[in-house]
Amino acid sequence: MTSYKNSEPKPPIMQGTPVPPEWRITHQNWDSPPWNRWSFQNVRQILPTAPVHAARNAPAELESDPKELADVTFTAWDGSDMSVEKMLDETYTDGFVVVVDGKIVVERYFNAMTPQTLHLAQSVSKSVVSTVAGILIGRGLMDPTKPISDYLPELKNTGWNGALLQHVLDMTSGVKFGEQYTAPDSDIAKTDVAAGWKPMRADTADWPTCIWDQITGLKETDAAHGARFEYRSIETDVLAHALERVTGTRLAELVSRELWSKIGAEEDACFTVDSAGYALADGGFNATLRDFARFGLMHLNNGKVGDEQIVPADWIADIRRGPHGLFNDTSRELLPNGQYRNQFWVEDASRQTVMCVGVFGQLIYIAPEYNMVAVKLSTWPDFLSNEFKSNTLRGLHAIAAALGKS
Repeated sequence: MTSYKNSEPKPPIMQGTPVPPEWRITHQNWDSPPWNRWSFQNVRQILPTAPVHAARNAPAELESDPKELADVTFTAWDGSDMSVEKMLDETYTDGFVVVVDGKIVVERYFNAMTPQTLHLAQSVSKSVVSTVAGILIGRGLMDPTKPISDYLPELKNTGWNGALLQHVLDMTSGVKFGEQYTAPDSDIAKTDVAAGWKPMRADTADWPTCIWDQITGLKETDAAHGARFEYRSIETDVLAHALERVTGTRLAELVSRELWSKIGAEEDACFTVDSAGYALADGGFNATLRDFARFGLMHLNNGKVGDEQIVPADWIADIRRGPHGLFNDTSRELLPNGQYRNQFWVEDASRQTVMCVGVFGQLIYIAPEYNMVAVKLSTWPDFLSNEFKSNTLRGLHAIAAALGKS
């Protein structure tokens, strides 16, 4: 079995007392289909985590104005007609919420997910961590134009020597790092082991056992710093270690203090942690559907929650402009006018719509032109799918059109 859609029979993964061996989640299979359909909602039962606390006061209210949008149709990736309802099923959705003009117009849960479920965000985590960087930059504690080694002097002996903090934020450093998800010996495979997401194999005993050791072991470059955009998850981990060093605070506590406790989050979130207690910035964040929507709304509202400016407005504006102008051909296949800025994807530089994107179908969509935020949490059977991603975006544009927003 590869995986199952919400419309198909659900196998008894992790069901029974005791769970039969053939339906147990293991350290090796947990993020593979079909197992990820259970595990992405139950990460705390699989991996060690550190809490990210919400404030103990009342959460920020999200008003509802439900609309019947399931039958809204659009032209799909393959040229066929597709409804929003079919898109949600075909793309293995766990949770889906759309907020327009400050009100929830659609909120759906599938695959046993509930409003209280923490769902793994994968690389949406990068945008959460980067937002904290924006806060610190706004306070003058960090400067994007300075070398990253000013904050982490050990990096002078690595491929990041000479790279600026902005290069790390934009993934435009020249450090050599392979992000081939299905290659068993790629750098990102080593990250999985260093993060504690995968077990050490007999033939990988010399691999790094924590993320910091992997960072300091990356000595080579394959481009000049600032010469090209190349998506590499390890850049976010470099950023996070710099945040920890500057503040003297571990990442989970820092995200709680500077962000999660201030956006009106309803539930505590969490990060997975490695053997050194480091919270995995590049993909280990978990939170509820509605709290991801609150994070998106803060960005939509130019960094404000109510009357409080949480993130500098000029930082938000810089993300939307995506001004460095570097992108690669792979990314242009889906986003021909896209950019990548400050660990956010810009869907179209002319429209300033930005996205937080994670493998297996995680998405926060922030569209000022529609006054809309959408969150889709999923468990695709594959790491990447331009078809699924395109159909999701087409569905969101169709929803906006149906609401008179385009």
